[in-house]
Amino acid sequence: MKIFTVDEANKLLPEVVPKLKKIQFFYSKVSVLRTEVKAAAEAADQGGGGISGGSNYVRALYEIGKFTTEIADLGVQLKDYSRGLIDFPTMRGGKLVLLCWQLGEDEEIRWWHETDTGFAGRKPL
Repeated sequence: MKIFTVDEANKLLPEVVPKLKKIQFFYSKVSVLRTEVKAAAEAADQGGGGISGGSNYVRALYEIGKFTTEIADLGVQLKDYSRGLIDFPTMRGGKLVLLCWQLGEDEEIRWWHETDTGFAGRKPL
């Protein structure tokens, strides 16, 4: 697991943000088709099934996977696809915690939380 300083995490945001925006875009496409996909899967059990735009659905899943992998390879933890919520492991007071940021926030990370409290437990840096 990569451990970040606040400065290192902030410097990585310009690289991560475009990937998050693409994930958010493709995730919204997948969400729209989710009901159709479920119905097609159920119908496939009975010898039928399919959806219009099925290739678009598969492409969106591929893109989500690709960008998610790229973010994970940087050591960043993606917590919520639709919100673009990410965490950066860091040390604070000799303890492992997470720097927390999401799309739409300032250009710098301003929050952190314990590893077991999540977004609801965010505290200002």
